[in-house]
Amino acid sequence: MTISREDIEKVAVLARIRLDEEQIPALEDDLGNILSLVDQLRAADTDNVEPLSHPLDAVQRLRADEVTETNQREAFQAIAPATEDGLYLVPRVIE
Repeated sequence: MTISREDIEKVAVLARIRLDEEQIPALEDDLGNILSLVDQLRAADTDNVEPLSHPLDAVQRLRADEVTETNQREAFQAIAPATEDGLYLVPRVIE
């Protein structure tokens, strides 16, 4: 697949990228190579390939869920401007 000079100029305008005249031929070649690679990838037969959630079947190590801090709820709520039934009260911002 090839990309035309007009397409490059149009995309440059949409992306608000300023291109010099001498940059356009090199960009045509580079984008043409990228599009040909995309065509090669599209041609690959992936009908019998199941999608992977992760390519390495890695398992994430999780730390033990243990309490490491002391409960300071009363101390924090004692200095809060407004609380009720153990909850912090905040001003309404949406009506």
